[in-house]
Amino acid sequence: MAVCIAVIAKENYPLYIRSSPTENELKFHYMVHTSLDVVDEKISAMGKALVDQRELYLGLLYPTEDYKMFRKLHNSYTDVMCNPFYNPGDRIQSRAFDNMVTSMMIQVC
Repeated sequence: MAVCIAVIAKENYPLYIRSSPTENELKFHYMVHTSLDVVDEKISAMGKALVDQRELYLGLLYPTEDYKMFRKLHNSYTDVMCNPFYNPGDRIQSRAFDNMVTSMMIQVC
């Protein structure tokens, strides 16, 4: 069940966060930022010492049966990135992307 969807920039900050139950929105924002900190710590540890490359594997981040949902999200994200009026690194404020995320959350919940 998708209750929160976040799109992260390559510089490790959120471009888009949307959560379904709005009463827990702060909790999901906290989870996203905490997850970003974990990834950042793993990457920075690589620069300090020779760390085994397998150490960076975080595990399976989503169930494999949800692949189609993530493919739909990725295709919509690609459409946002291909928009000539979008500046990479800015917050995603696309109405079409937002509608697609909303439909995914309604469909799953």
